[in-house]
Amino acid sequence: MESGQQKFNGGFHPDFGLYHPGFEHDGCGVGFLANIDGTGDHQIIEQGVAVLKNLMHRGAVGGDLSTGDGAGILVRIPDDFLRNHMGSAGRKLPPSGAYGVAMVFLPRDPRIRDLCAGIFERICEQESLRVLGWREVPVDLSVLGEQAGAGRPTIFQCAIDGVGIAGEALDRKLFVARRCAEKSVREQISGRDIFYIPSMSTRTVVYKGLMRGDQLPIFYPDLHEPDFTSPFAVVHQRYSTNTFPSWELAQPFRFLAHNGEINTLRGNINHMRSRESTLESPLFGADIKKILPIIDEKGSDSACLDNALELLLHGGRSLPHAMLMLVPEAWGVKYPMGPDQRGFFEYHAGLMEPWDGPAALAFSDGGRVGAMLDRNGLRPGRYSITRKGRIIFASEAGVLDLDPSEIVEKGALRPGRMILVDFEKKRVLKNGEIKTLCARHQPYRRWVEENKITVRAFYGAVAPVKPERESLTARQRLFGYTREELQMVLEPMASRGYEPVGSMGADIPPAVLSEKNQLLYSYFKQLFAQVTNPAIDPVREELVMTLMTFIGNPGNILSEMPAHARLIKLVHPILADEDLERIRNLQEKGFRTTTVKIGFQRSTKTPGFKEAISTLCAQCERASASGVSLILLSDRDLPPGMVPVPALLAVSAVNQHLARCGRRPSAGILVETGEARDVMHMALLLGYGATAINPYLAFQTVAAMCEDGHLSASIPVAVALENYIKALCRGLLKIMSKMGISTLRSYRGAQVFEAIGLNRDVVDDFFPGTASRIEGIGLDAIAAEAAARFDAAESDIPPSPVVLPSGGEYRYRVDGERHLWTPEAIRLLQEAVRRGDMAAYSGYAELINQQAGRLCTLRGMFSFKERPPVPLEEVEPASSIMTRFVTGAMSFGSISREAHQTIAVAMNRIKAMSNCGEGGEDPSRYRPLPNGDSMSSAVKQVASGRFGVTIEYLVNGKDLQIKIAQGAKPGEGGQ
Repeated sequence: MESGQQKFNGGFHPDFGLYHPGFEHDGCGVGFLANIDGTGDHQIIEQGVAVLKNLMHRGAVGGDLSTGDGAGILVRIPDDFLRNHMGSAGRKLPPSGAYGVAMVFLPRDPRIRDLCAGIFERICEQESLRVLGWREVPVDLSVLGEQAGAGRPTIFQCAIDGVGIAGEALDRKLFVARRCAEKSVREQISGRDIFYIPSMSTRTVVYKGLMRGDQLPIFYPDLHEPDFTSPFAVVHQRYSTNTFPSWELAQPFRFLAHNGEINTLRGNINHMRSRESTLESPLFGADIKKILPIIDEKGSDSACLDNALELLLHGGRSLPHAMLMLVPEAWGVKYPMGPDQRGFFEYHAGLMEPWDGPAALAFSDGGRVGAMLDRNGLRPGRYSITRKGRIIFASEAGVLDLDPSEIVEKGALRPGRMILVDFEKKRVLKNGEIKTLCARHQPYRRWVEENKITVRAFYGAVAPVKPERESLTARQRLFGYTREELQMVLEPMASRGYEPVGSMGADIPPAVLSEKNQLLYSYFKQLFAQVTNPAIDPVREELVMTLMTFIGNPGNILSEMPAHARLIKLVHPILADEDLERIRNLQEKGFRTTTVKIGFQRSTKTPGFKEAISTLCAQCERASASGVSLILLSDRDLPPGMVPVPALLAVSAVNQHLARCGRRPSAGILVETGEARDVMHMALLLGYGATAINPYLAFQTVAAMCEDGHLSASIPVAVALENYIKALCRGLLKIMSKMGISTLRSYRGAQVFEAIGLNRDVVDDFFPGTASRIEGIGLDAIAAEAAARFDAAESDIPPSPVVLPSGGEYRYRVDGERHLWTPEAIRLLQEAVRRGDMAAYSGYAELINQQAGRLCTLRGMFSFKERPPVPLEEVEPASSIMTRFVTGAMSFGSISREAHQTIAVAMNRIKAMSNCGEGGEDPSRYRPLPNGDSMSSAVKQVASGRFGVTIEYLVNGKDLQIKIAQGAKPGEGGQ
């Protein structure tokens, strides 16, 4: 192999350091242009290239200043062009539609290249196709940057005869052959060699690579040939926000180009994988097994979305129909929409969860080309239509120089809207017409109305709960409740219907460093929207957000039948006790429920604990195989001597196991647990696969607090329970919004969390796909912590079960959790500041910095390596170093006036910069004080609400900081 050959196959570097391929996302420029009447010409190619050049500011360039993140163009196969070139080589092509063209990236090493080509030809022959010949695509290597040139493939086109089949049937056969070839090559050659097929179709071909948009037409001289014509061009300029660019990940993919991020990718992949064993289609027949797995998990989020679209299209769905299944618009009760369209979306909501996240998508199957935005419209899309019958769509206006007098229509796509050019009809279809046609393809509305499962009094008024007083405290201790949780978490939820509000940050140690007993939930942290991915405001965007979900989802997404609408619809995932009983006793065919206890024997050691989880999974698999569709995992009323398995571990283990054995789609996983009580607990259970949750002990605790007068509001038990459920639902919406996710159906199983302090074996076995950069405890410690809680509940010696532990997580308590900010640390800091006492400050610094004996932070585990000191004369003076200091953004309202002004004065004195935070600043602070000090913050923040932002405010800042995600927590300040 030549030196500098592409190092990795599949588009991604392997895991190393803090990098993982699952973090691959990008933000890009995307567009299409087309002749509405379907006539092909070379000007479309020229203008497509011009659009790419004008979108270059949306791309990126590598460290060599000439390697772009990727650019490409998707066009209809230029039949005349190929006939001329293949004919000159003595190869005659069949009629258009009866042959396919594969664009193939091959290794540069001749021996390995021939091996890959031989495998490809053999697979085609096995699939009753005939390879007509290969054409090496001419390229100009001089335009490539160093990085792109080092990893470049050799690029060939292969013409393939359908041998009697044509059109969609041949496209389907080419799809099967491509998947077989990809898998066979991957098995036989090293992962260090590139083999990738950008397109293989009877209708379209993709020219793309690791380059800038302006380099594409130079690299591919084909694009300059006058007989290289097409009625449309889909173009894409890639910007990798946090990724390694590669030739394979350049876009467009085989059917679409995507600007945005799929926030629910892990869940979408898991759901698709779990459906594979149930996929059936008369169009594929036995070939359906050959295309598995459907999703190439080594691809980017956009590539995975393209994989899903490809399946639906070859499975018989139309292009707009398939796109509406994958990226549906909002269709909730309050959303303005006709009944037929609502019926269409509700029917398909039971089949397919949304691929959720900000998205502007351009797509084509060769017969149609179109574009759409996500349900929130978080990516821009604008279009123009000219008098000559040409349409131009792009991420922004102005991508082509158009004479205003030639434009007959222009506009912007709205959230969830679609536009489509149908070359057969020779016209542009707008959103309403497209969705009406899709909605009336089948009687979806009637199917939904006639087949929905009605559960009497489901989600009615919450009935009062009678707490089991004699065992309540013991059971609370069993699941790790504290007095602090009752007072600071459950009380405001039950009294006011809102989750509790606190300050940002925590000075307690991560769970893995704590000596206190920890629930498994504490080892996980939420991920949040970042880089090019805005958070959503769950209050202002209420119309597009929903907690609705279904039980009984069918696995075969390739068929359409009334029975697919036979589902139980859940308004939200929190089940009151009476709702759970209604489901448990449901007398409906196909909706049998079985209860599986989640517990292990107290005497069980680590191997036995793992075996207990395996037994649990096997029980659930047998139940599903016997026709049970509702599996209720319960830790309620376990037999004596049985310790509850952490509900999160049980849910994720069962979810993953059922997915692996192909039984997850139709199985609802319900959880009856005494362990879950706050919003984070619910989010984790749902995020790892739970369908719905009954937090029975939290309900009993709220009821007891209400009866004992421990709530700040004087309300009946039933109202307190309704408030508690309402608070959980509001909290779930807020958590989803921080990740830019709008629907619970997408959030469920999406695993948008990071594990901190769990070892690799635990994550790989029970939480696969979860980000985990810091290892820690294993199953033995998880079992030991559960057993310790069991012992505390069973103990007859002080502290007896009559009193719960204090907690001390939110407030400092002598017998509670350790805090970095101890009373002693605060005392020393205050003395140092008030008296200018350096000794007091040194004592304070010692407490904060020296954590060897009482670790509170991960940084406390670091130590400096022994090394020769740097000569002092080579070091900048402290006065120079301090000018680079900046403070965090703290608004006037988050601290006091005195503190805010003092920070500004201090930072200005050392010529550093303080940040005023959002909310503006008193104009009087812009004037210097008599002693020359300035109270004006050097950095002025502009938040999403632009609070306090004026011209005077802006001109008095040295730096401006623009914050876009404040809308994720409206009205809550720095929570």
